[in-house]
Amino acid sequence: MLKNNPNCARIFCIGRNYVEHVQELSNTVPTKPVIFIKPATCLIGPGEKIHFPKHGKELHHEVEIVVKIGSEGRVVREEEAISFVSAVTVGLDLTLRDVQADLKKKGLPWEIAKAFEQSAPIGDFVPYDKSVELNNISFGCKVNGIERQRGNSQDMIFSIPRLLVELSKIWVLHEGDLIYTGTPSGVGPLEIGDTIEIESDLNGSFSWSIVE
Repeated sequence: MLKNNPNCARIFCIGRNYVEHVQELSNTVPTKPVIFIKPATCLIGPGEKIHFPKHGKELHHEVEIVVKIGSEGRVVREEEAISFVSAVTVGLDLTLRDVQADLKKKGLPWEIAKAFEQSAPIGDFVPYDKSVELNNISFGCKVNGIERQRGNSQDMIFSIPRLLVELSKIWVLHEGDLIYTGTPSGVGPLEIGDTIEIESDLNGSFSWSIVE
């Protein structure tokens, strides 16, 4: 468990939340958020080594804005969503693309492609206040110093407030819950020996190395 988020109970992840990313994977633009969950044990902090998972061959990076929930309850209206957000950072939703493709073909759940050990690297959180515009956060991802992804939360299909409302229709939100809000286009492979760096205009950059 991460020292900077010891109370995390659940990681809610949103798939297909940027149009260009949906198109690059030849998926259909959703009419409702695509939601899946990772266990909190997937989290790893900045600077740790990421071991290439042995049950797949195509490990892809997906950089995302991550918000932390600060109070318990259900968000009924988008206007009240910001009162539930306590902190913001960037993270990676690591994905075994070959495994995911096989699962999708068979109509099976994604867990072994998305929720394996170390599949949720995450940066240090910064406290959220109303001076931060949730719908205008710039963020990106570099591999070996070369930019792969560049996005802005204003381009989300479902905004952060909308996501909190949709999640609340199903679950009561709890303090410490995390929401990975989706990735922009440019996802791509990681190899053993690579260094991956993610950053946002909120809280700087964080990096990890990929090892065997």
